[in-house]
Amino acid sequence: MPPSHPPLLEEIHRLTQDNNRLLRKIHRGAMWGRFFTVIFYAALLLAPIWFYWTYLNGTVQQLLRVYDQAQGTGQQAESQYQSFLDALKQIQSKIQTLATTSSQQ
Repeated sequence: MPPSHPPLLEEIHRLTQDNNRLLRKIHRGAMWGRFFTVIFYAALLLAPIWFYWTYLNGTVQQLLRVYDQAQGTGQQAESQYQSFLDALKQIQSKIQTLATTSSQQ
């Protein structure tokens, strides 16, 4: 290069350094942006799970136990009702048997 252009070389060097500084700044900002985006989505995904295990798990387990008890009580009541119906049928058959035997005499 001709020696008459040192200010041009200095300007190019200064612009290159400035460009490099800006590119590094952009790259650093993009890396931090990705990092915080990953943290945000991880928190968005894990927060409901943490909330359930911390506050709701005991209540849900207790609710399921009460539901199972209610279901068992319902089945027990159904079997007692069926026994009551069977007893009524037996009484009805005995009454019919007595009625037929008393009418035959």
